[in-house]
Amino acid sequence: MNIAYLNQGDSWYPAQLQRDLAEDAPARISVLGNPDILKEKKIAFFCSSKCPGDIIIKTYDLAKKWRDDGVTVIGGFHSPVEQECLTVLLRGKQPVIVCPARSIEEMRIKEEYKKPLEEGRLLILSASDKKERRITSETSQTRNRFVAAIADEIIIAHAEPSGRTEHLLQQIFARGKPVFTFRCKHNDNLLTAGAKPLFEQ
Repeated sequence: MNIAYLNQGDSWYPAQLQRDLAEDAPARISVLGNPDILKEKKIAFFCSSKCPGDIIIKTYDLAKKWRDDGVTVIGGFHSPVEQECLTVLLRGKQPVIVCPARSIEEMRIKEEYKKPLEEGRLLILSASDKKERRITSETSQTRNRFVAAIADEIIIAHAEPSGRTEHLLQQIFARGKPVFTFRCKHNDNLLTAGAKPLFEQ
Protein backbone atom coordinates (compact mmCIF):
# COMPACT_ATOMS: atom_id res chain seq x y z
CA MET A 1 0.00 0.00 0.00
CA ASN A 2 1.44 3.33 -1.07
CA ILE A 3 1.41 6.70 0.65
CA ALA A 4 -0.76 9.36 -1.00
CA TYR A 5 -0.76 13.11 -0.43
CA LEU A 6 -3.51 15.66 0.14
CA ASN A 7 -2.64 19.26 -0.67
CA GLN A 8 -4.55 22.36 0.33
CA GLY A 9 -7.11 22.91 -2.40
CA ASP A 10 -7.63 19.21 -3.09
CA SER A 11 -11.21 18.01 -2.68
CA TRP A 12 -10.10 15.41 -0.12
CA TYR A 13 -8.17 17.91 2.02
CA PRO A 14 -10.11 18.34 5.31
CA ALA A 15 -11.78 21.75 5.28
CA GLN A 16 -11.72 21.81 9.09
CA LEU A 17 -7.95 22.23 9.06
CA GLN A 18 -7.99 25.57 7.27
CA ARG A 19 -11.01 26.72 9.29
CA ASP A 20 -9.48 25.85 12.68
CA LEU A 21 -5.76 26.30 12.07
CA ALA A 22 -5.87 29.10 9.49
CA GLU A 23 -2.31 29.93 8.40
CA ASP A 24 -0.98 27.09 10.56
CA ALA A 25 -2.85 24.47 8.52
CA PRO A 26 -0.40 22.04 6.89
CA ALA A 27 0.17 22.58 3.18
CA ARG A 28 0.24 18.82 2.62
CA ILE A 29 -0.89 15.71 4.50
CA SER A 30 0.55 12.24 4.03
CA VAL A 31 -2.10 9.52 3.86
CA LEU A 32 -1.90 5.76 4.17
CA GLY A 33 -5.13 3.80 4.06
CA ASN A 34 -8.73 4.60 3.21
CA PRO A 35 -9.33 8.38 2.80
CA ASP A 36 -13.11 7.82 2.75
CA ILE A 37 -12.87 7.61 6.54
CA LEU A 38 -12.31 11.37 6.59
CA LYS A 39 -15.99 11.80 5.65
CA GLU A 40 -17.13 10.13 8.88
CA LYS A 41 -18.03 11.98 12.06
CA LYS A 42 -14.84 11.83 14.10
CA ILE A 43 -14.19 11.87 17.86
CA ALA A 44 -10.69 12.89 18.93
CA PHE A 45 -9.36 11.12 22.00
CA PHE A 46 -6.65 12.38 24.33
CA CYS A 47 -5.30 11.24 27.70
CA SER A 48 -2.24 12.29 29.68
CA SER A 49 0.52 9.75 30.21
CA LYS A 50 -0.17 9.68 33.95
CA CYS A 51 -3.78 8.72 34.63
CA PRO A 52 -5.66 7.66 37.81
CA GLY A 53 -6.76 4.03 37.93
CA ASP A 54 -10.50 4.73 38.09
CA ILE A 55 -10.29 6.81 34.91
CA ILE A 56 -8.31 4.07 33.16
CA ILE A 57 -11.16 1.64 33.85
CA LYS A 58 -13.79 4.14 32.64
CA THR A 59 -11.75 4.81 29.50
CA TYR A 60 -11.33 1.15 28.69
CA ASP A 61 -15.10 0.68 28.96
CA LEU A 62 -15.64 3.73 26.74
CA ALA A 63 -13.29 2.32 24.09
CA LYS A 64 -15.31 -0.91 24.03
CA LYS A 65 -18.51 1.13 23.64
CA TRP A 66 -16.99 3.07 20.73
CA ARG A 67 -15.97 -0.22 19.14
CA ASP A 68 -19.41 -1.78 19.57
CA ASP A 69 -21.26 1.38 18.44
CA GLY A 70 -19.10 1.81 15.32
CA VAL A 71 -17.70 5.22 16.34
CA THR A 72 -14.81 6.64 14.31
CA VAL A 73 -12.02 7.70 16.69
CA ILE A 74 -8.97 9.77 15.76
CA GLY A 75 -5.86 10.26 17.86
CA GLY A 76 -2.13 10.02 18.21
CA PHE A 77 -2.53 6.99 20.49
CA HIS A 78 0.81 7.69 22.13
CA SER A 79 0.21 7.65 25.90
CA PRO A 80 -0.26 4.25 27.62
CA VAL A 81 -4.02 4.71 28.02
CA GLU A 82 -4.39 5.87 24.42
CA GLN A 83 -2.46 2.82 23.22
CA GLU A 84 -4.69 0.47 25.21
CA CYS A 85 -7.77 2.09 23.67
CA LEU A 86 -6.32 1.70 20.18
CA THR A 87 -5.81 -2.01 20.83
CA VAL A 88 -9.50 -2.31 21.70
CA LEU A 89 -10.60 -0.29 18.67
CA LEU A 90 -8.49 -2.25 16.20
CA ARG A 91 -10.31 -5.43 17.28
CA GLY A 92 -13.61 -4.02 16.04
CA LYS A 93 -14.97 -3.24 12.59
CA GLN A 94 -15.36 0.53 12.86
CA PRO A 95 -12.97 3.06 11.25
CA VAL A 96 -9.94 4.35 13.15
CA ILE A 97 -7.61 7.23 12.29
CA VAL A 98 -4.06 7.13 13.68
CA CYS A 99 -1.91 10.26 13.50
CA PRO A 100 1.76 9.70 14.36
CA ALA A 101 3.79 12.71 15.51
CA ARG A 102 6.35 12.07 12.77
CA SER A 103 6.57 11.46 9.04
CA ILE A 104 5.00 8.19 7.87
CA GLU A 105 7.38 7.91 4.93
CA GLU A 106 9.69 4.96 5.55
CA MET A 107 7.81 4.25 8.78
CA ARG A 108 7.54 0.59 9.69
CA ILE A 109 3.89 -0.47 9.65
CA LYS A 110 3.00 -2.23 12.88
CA GLU A 111 1.73 -5.77 12.53
CA GLU A 112 -1.59 -4.90 14.19
CA TYR A 113 -2.19 -2.21 11.55
CA LYS A 114 -1.88 -4.47 8.52
CA LYS A 115 -5.25 -6.24 8.61
CA PRO A 116 -7.30 -3.07 9.36
CA LEU A 117 -5.48 -1.31 6.51
CA GLU A 118 -6.31 -4.16 4.12
CA GLU A 119 -9.94 -4.06 5.27
CA GLY A 120 -10.13 -0.32 4.54
CA ARG A 121 -11.05 0.70 8.08
CA LEU A 122 -7.75 2.22 9.17
CA LEU A 123 -6.35 5.55 8.02
CA ILE A 124 -2.90 6.80 9.00
CA LEU A 125 -2.41 10.56 8.64
CA SER A 126 0.62 12.77 9.15
CA ALA A 127 1.17 16.48 8.74
CA SER A 128 4.89 16.11 9.55
CA ASP A 129 7.58 16.97 7.07
CA LYS A 130 9.45 14.10 5.44
CA LYS A 131 12.58 14.85 7.49
CA GLU A 132 10.70 14.53 10.81
CA ARG A 133 11.34 10.86 11.53
CA ARG A 134 11.47 11.08 15.31
CA ILE A 135 8.71 11.94 17.77
CA THR A 136 9.52 15.03 19.81
CA SER A 137 7.59 17.22 22.24
CA GLU A 138 7.18 19.80 19.48
CA THR A 139 5.91 17.36 16.84
CA SER A 140 3.56 15.83 19.43
CA GLN A 141 1.98 19.19 20.22
CA THR A 142 1.64 20.01 16.52
CA ARG A 143 0.05 16.59 15.95
CA ASN A 144 -2.43 17.09 18.80
CA ARG A 145 -3.57 20.42 17.37
CA PHE A 146 -3.93 18.70 13.99
CA VAL A 147 -6.05 15.88 15.49
CA ALA A 148 -8.28 18.31 17.38
CA ALA A 149 -8.81 20.40 14.25
CA ILE A 150 -9.93 17.45 12.12
CA ALA A 151 -12.30 16.05 14.76
CA ASP A 152 -15.94 17.02 15.20
CA GLU A 153 -15.77 16.72 18.98
CA ILE A 154 -13.07 15.99 21.52
CA ILE A 155 -12.91 13.69 24.52
CA ILE A 156 -10.13 14.13 27.07
CA ALA A 157 -10.11 11.22 29.51
CA HIS A 158 -7.67 13.00 31.81
CA ALA A 159 -5.26 15.92 31.65
CA GLU A 160 -2.63 16.56 34.27
CA PRO A 161 -2.98 20.07 35.75
CA SER A 162 -0.74 22.52 33.88
CA GLY A 163 0.32 19.76 31.49
CA ARG A 164 0.40 19.77 27.68
CA THR A 165 -3.03 18.18 27.34
CA GLU A 166 -4.60 20.83 29.57
CA HIS A 167 -2.88 23.51 27.49
CA LEU A 168 -4.33 21.93 24.36
CA LEU A 169 -7.79 22.21 25.93
CA GLN A 170 -7.49 26.00 26.04
CA GLN A 171 -6.63 26.06 22.34
CA ILE A 172 -9.61 23.85 21.52
CA PHE A 173 -11.99 26.07 23.48
CA ALA A 174 -10.72 29.07 21.54
CA ARG A 175 -12.07 27.39 18.40
CA GLY A 176 -15.48 26.72 19.96
CA LYS A 177 -15.29 22.95 19.56
CA PRO A 178 -17.12 20.73 22.10
CA VAL A 179 -14.95 18.98 24.69
CA PHE A 180 -16.09 16.20 27.04
CA THR A 181 -14.52 14.40 29.98
CA PHE A 182 -15.44 12.05 32.81
CA ARG A 183 -17.10 13.63 35.84
CA CYS A 184 -14.78 12.84 38.74
CA LYS A 185 -12.54 14.67 41.20
CA HIS A 186 -9.43 13.95 39.14
CA ASN A 187 -10.90 15.97 36.26
CA ASP A 188 -11.97 19.03 38.23
CA ASN A 189 -9.42 21.08 36.27
CA LEU A 190 -11.09 20.13 32.98
CA LEU A 191 -14.65 20.57 34.22
CA THR A 192 -13.83 23.94 35.78
CA ALA A 193 -12.24 25.02 32.50
CA GLY A 194 -15.49 24.26 30.67
CA ALA A 195 -15.38 20.64 29.53
CA LYS A 196 -18.78 18.98 29.61
CA PRO A 197 -19.35 15.74 31.56
CA LEU A 198 -19.51 12.67 29.38
CA PHE A 199 -22.91 11.05 29.01
CA GLU A 200 -24.61 14.19 30.36
CA GLN A 201 -24.52 16.18 27.14
